[in-house]
Amino acid sequence: MRWQIRRGVLAPTSTDRRGSPWWRAVNEGLLRDAWEAGLRVNGHTEPVRRPSVERWALFLHRPSPVAWYRAHNASIVAGYLAHRDLVDQELPVERFFMDVTLARVLYADSLLSAPRLALGHLAPAARLLGDPRWRGADTFLSLNNILPNRYPLEGIGIHEILALENYWGRLIDYGVILPRLRALYVHAALALEEPRLLEMVRDGSPVYAWPYEERSVWTATRGQLAIRTLMMITRSRAGVAGGWAHPR
Repeated sequence: MRWQIRRGVLAPTSTDRRGSPWWRAVNEGLLRDAWEAGLRVNGHTEPVRRPSVERWALFLHRPSPVAWYRAHNASIVAGYLAHRDLVDQELPVERFFMDVTLARVLYADSLLSAPRLALGHLAPAARLLGDPRWRGADTFLSLNNILPNRYPLEGIGIHEILALENYWGRLIDYGVILPRLRALYVHAALALEEPRLLEMVRDGSPVYAWPYEERSVWTATRGQLAIRTLMMITRSRAGVAGGWAHPR
């Protein structure tokens, strides 16, 4: 959150350096859900505003890494769905990173809730990498690993941004997450009981904010050998689609 403040996305939309209506709305929902859940746990009985509040309440009652991911991602997905009308106010590069961010947080959850889906043969390492209490999870959850440090992203195109992207982040996105993207969204839709998530992926490409017609950005042009190697060592015996457990 401190990094997002420094980047400027949470600044008021009425100032000269205006913030992002979309990022502000999604973050507000996340914070409000957790705050409302805290009130409920402490005895308040106001009506629940959205289902993600209940998931935060479950986490507060019985904290665990999996419960935290379910609460966090329920709030994030609810924000994505509720504020899709604000997407068009953002520059194209910002819209690209909205899809990258969603794929990352869904993948981070799968490291704990469906390790074979997440890492295939390397599933035993998934718990260590995915636990949000440890630094390994920062690889997937810290937005400063994938997003530029300024807002708005004026004067720079998508291909320039991709050329500057963190190398390790690129390997994870193109070598690990994108090859199993559809399965990740199916897993999350079941776990969060939110079928509308499946409207955000098409033919293996994220389409929440980035147009399907420009899906070529999801095909890597650099680091092909490293990407193919990652795909091979994280492939499950049953294949990506078949190598994941039904969420409980």
